[in-house]
Amino acid sequence: MSHLTEALRVFSVECSALEEVKGKLDGNFNDAVDMILSSVGRVVVCGIGKSGIVGRKIAATLASTGTTAFFLHPAEAIHGDLGMIRHDDIILAFSHSGETAELVRLLPHFERFGNKVVAITGGSDSSLARSAAVVLDVAISVEACPLNLAPTASTTAAMVMGDALAAALMRKRGFSDIDFASFHPGGSLGKRLQGRVHEYMRPGPLPLIGRHAKFDEVVVVMTSQSNGIAIVDDELGRGVVTDGDLRRAFSTYGSEILQCTAETIMSRDPVTVFRGTRVDDAYKKMASHKVHFLCVVDEQRNLCGIFS
Repeated sequence: MSHLTEALRVFSVECSALEEVKGKLDGNFNDAVDMILSSVGRVVVCGIGKSGIVGRKIAATLASTGTTAFFLHPAEAIHGDLGMIRHDDIILAFSHSGETAELVRLLPHFERFGNKVVAITGGSDSSLARSAAVVLDVAISVEACPLNLAPTASTTAAMVMGDALAAALMRKRGFSDIDFASFHPGGSLGKRLQGRVHEYMRPGPLPLIGRHAKFDEVVVVMTSQSNGIAIVDDELGRGVVTDGDLRRAFSTYGSEILQCTAETIMSRDPVTVFRGTRVDDAYKKMASHKVHFLCVVDEQRNLCGIFS
């Protein structure tokens, strides 16, 4: 069996497992979402081993999308971290078997504290399921592991169920991209969602050229800067020459192209964006107009930069 054949087998098994779990979705999912929405507490996510790794990811997803959540390691919980739990918290417990010893040991304490448990488990008749207020069934027929032992398809199913919870909660809360931005100030997401065009634009020197400049002058300006464009900006209006404009000019004028001026071959009224626009909105504008850059203008619509 080739490596590719094995990869295709794994994809097939895991996709089939998701379809299997999808077919089991029922009113319990609605109950779980409603229970979390009606709670004034947090979501405390528990799990150990591979289920714990999945749980950590889901706790992070919930926390970043409007549902206050954190991960509680079952082994640490029985050595004092139970003090982190309040009586109004909802427990989101991950265990494929539903019999994970460290997690099962916590169930009487959750009951004593008055915490409701949402179980994401493949063991519908397990100790965890019997103690839970709501059970989300993620039982699968076979793991993708060649030995049918290592958690593979089962962890994928649990992950998707957790993501589905997070997405349903986001939608019900009306969680917006502005809300998302407030939780993601760093990295590329922070740039897209909170950054403003003027923070990331190229302010100058700009590749400006006169409208009567000859073809060879246009090419020199275009190749002198990394943007690969030349901009005409004067009292008569604004235009831009791109690689696409050059190709169209060659097609139209052929050997006469050297006699062309910037005004002859430029695209008029290029797409612009205000300097204070959010970066994400600028990217959307680029996509909708199918362009690779925007001319940045200030409040008086004066050219002040290039965003790409």
